[in-house]
Amino acid sequence: MMKQPLEDVRILDLSRVYAAPAGSMILADLGAEVIRVEHPNGMDSTRDWGPFTNDQSTYYLCANRNKKSIILNLKEENDRQVFKELLLDADIILENFKTGDMERMGLGYEDCKKINPRIIYCSVTGFGHTGPLATEPGFDPVIQAMSGLMDVTGAIDGDPTKVGIPIADILTSHYVAISILAALRMRDITNEGQCIDLSLLDVQISNLANVASSYLNGGTISKRLGNSHNNVAPYQVFQCSDGPLMVCVGNDRQFEKFCKMIDREQWAQDERFKTNTKRKENERELVEKIAEILLQKTRDEWIEQLQNFKIPGGRVNTIAEALEQPQLVARDMIGEIEHPQYGKVKFIKNPMQFSGLNIDYKLAPPILGEHTNQFLPLTSESKNG
Repeated sequence: MMKQPLEDVRILDLSRVYAAPAGSMILADLGAEVIRVEHPNGMDSTRDWGPFTNDQSTYYLCANRNKKSIILNLKEENDRQVFKELLLDADIILENFKTGDMERMGLGYEDCKKINPRIIYCSVTGFGHTGPLATEPGFDPVIQAMSGLMDVTGAIDGDPTKVGIPIADILTSHYVAISILAALRMRDITNEGQCIDLSLLDVQISNLANVASSYLNGGTISKRLGNSHNNVAPYQVFQCSDGPLMVCVGNDRQFEKFCKMIDREQWAQDERFKTNTKRKENERELVEKIAEILLQKTRDEWIEQLQNFKIPGGRVNTIAEALEQPQLVARDMIGEIEHPQYGKVKFIKNPMQFSGLNIDYKLAPPILGEHTNQFLPLTSESKNG
């Protein structure tokens, strides 16, 4: 079998829920040995979140493939000693306890560095290890609210709205993988470990993109516009005869082609609509005119024309439609893996596709303590939970 880029890397993963576990899953897909270190009673609440399949939480399943699970109670001295022995051969510790918890157990970065100077220690918290909120818990919806994301999400005349997926957790998981890979590369150069302090709030703020840039550089406060765009028009959802369609006319050249597509070529020379700036000024009138036209055909009929004219557009799919669309099938993005105890699990594959770098799916998400015997002495009390 083709070698994997991280197959000699061992991660002791103490993290729970999604932000950090999804990050270690990315690294596991690339070959890292990820060992979930879990409390005997199970401290990852996602194991208890439905819906369930074969008595396993589908939420837990989505962030924990390619991992192993061992049981240790890090509040007990004997189990802390076992963890320190595992630390000797580890490359990375990943944890998302509240600020100060690991230090109180004698397992903070400085403690672990004394045992293994080359250790890379990645800590994920809601607000980071510094600042007035350092010790406060920070869950994804709270971060979406505090970051300003909710203020620019939702209907124009509606309430601020959170994104339908845990976007702050998801983005943070990507930074977990990126930061650990960077630390591994630096260790190759310096032979020294690294402490990584990731904050969900920092991550979500850093991903405000043009909304933050508009405010910082022009004092412009972006508005909540539903499915429209703060800077571009027409760039939104329109209703067709059979349902909603997203249309993104990104520049003046595309608008000329769009006008030709809908048989309104004169609009491209109309002073009200000739440039994007003018289209934004007269957006309401323009959108009303377009809406009347797009209602006359089905989504597939308009998509065919949008593709012919090279204008971005797509159906507003349900989750079922999204996961069953031909493009996803062609890209082979749905995988299946079998666990010896609870059977087959379907999952979304890692989206990274390489020409000569292997991503493999070897292990289904582990049950609590499934691999304890593999790593701890048979006489250890920990293996029995």
